[in-house]
Amino acid sequence: MVTPSILIVDDEKAARYGMRKILQKDSYTIYEAKDGANALHMIKTLQPALVFLDINMPQVDGMKTLEMINAMRNPPLVVIVTAYGSEKLAVEAMKNGAYDYIAKPYEIDELRIIVKNVFERLALQEENARLRSEIDRLEGMGELIGQSKPMKDVFDKIEKVGTTDVTVLIQGESGSGKEIVAREIYKRSKRRNEPFIIMNCAAVPETLIESELFGHEKGAFTGATERRLGKFELANKGTIFLDEIGDMSLSTQSKLLRVLQEQKFERLGGIETLAVDVRVVSATHRDLEEEIEEGRFREDLYYRIKVVNIKLPPLRHRKEDIPLLVNRFIQYFSEKHQKHILSISHESMKSLVSYNWPGNVRQLKNVIESSVVLSDSEVLNNVDLPEEIHHQDTALVLKNIDYSLSFRDAKKILIENFERDFIKKKLEECNGNISRAAEALDMHRQNLQQKIRELQINK
Repeated sequence: MVTPSILIVDDEKAARYGMRKILQKDSYTIYEAKDGANALHMIKTLQPALVFLDINMPQVDGMKTLEMINAMRNPPLVVIVTAYGSEKLAVEAMKNGAYDYIAKPYEIDELRIIVKNVFERLALQEENARLRSEIDRLEGMGELIGQSKPMKDVFDKIEKVGTTDVTVLIQGESGSGKEIVAREIYKRSKRRNEPFIIMNCAAVPETLIESELFGHEKGAFTGATERRLGKFELANKGTIFLDEIGDMSLSTQSKLLRVLQEQKFERLGGIETLAVDVRVVSATHRDLEEEIEEGRFREDLYYRIKVVNIKLPPLRHRKEDIPLLVNRFIQYFSEKHQKHILSISHESMKSLVSYNWPGNVRQLKNVIESSVVLSDSEVLNNVDLPEEIHHQDTALVLKNIDYSLSFRDAKKILIENFERDFIKKKLEECNGNISRAAEALDMHRQNLQQKIRELQINK
């Protein structure tokens, strides 16, 4: 955890005393250095998280000290302290690696806000490092990521069935990752060096699905100008993944049942019986027991394909996994699109966690890719996210609120949405003039600026 320690570097004792007196009230550990050389020694030994560095000092000035601080292995964040009217120097210092600056004489609230922002940023970086570490720990499951109980149960089943040859039925909503689970099972099987063939039963017209599965001979039907091998023949010795098997017709189900029972079939238009050795993994978003009751799915086939049943939870039922997924996707798409996105803000992460995700992990992945591509910052913010995710009206928030949250967390989400809408309205009425908006809101100008940053409001 980030230790809230601060080093004040200033050659004027009175200046150090004044800043120390303000910050000590907020329970920070405060150190003092009277010059650059003394500061460098204290940074190496005490490792403060934040340094307030006066730019005008004798011998080694603030700019040179900043350069030497940034050359350290794990440098602290540096806020430059300048005299009023020296903002040009401060801007130059920020170009050279300073986090922020503050001009003397400063207001107490301004100083506290800067410190608060620094430690929030450090906490965010620490949390992202923890999440990246957790992701690395889960690398054994490839693209499958999760630390929630439902996902741990899925991981456990994958490990247990992977080395066997039993049929597996994967059930879950569209976008929840059924194909990824099938691939992880295949990777752990003794057939992992043999073919892995995918057949999406919902994507092939009914008139062609049998030909796709079992192949056909030349002349078997109009347009069959040559022999074609089917998916089962291509998957011999390996694994076939029948995605959306619930969309398969009863006629095709009967023929599939025979293959599972006898490991034999004929190509369409052929008389030769072919033997195959194939492991079958199936998936569907449908409730097959309900489909059986409605007469749309064969009960005997159902029990054949589900010796083991793996049920993937929808993303809204495992929200504790969203931060892990978000950080993995940010890292992946930053590299893919050559962007320098380091992290995501707390407010944006809250928006992502509170959203209902009807499209599950696939939708989340698309949202993060879009946000990474469009972002102009090193940190993803609410302005980078689709509007329906970060800007929901109160009725929509109430409708989609996660009732597994504590009362306090649910209330916090509602209040933040109210504050965002109210402040945006006042800013619009004042044509973006922060001073006038602050007066209309009966707020201190700096407090309003802080709220604008916290709520990710685009001025």
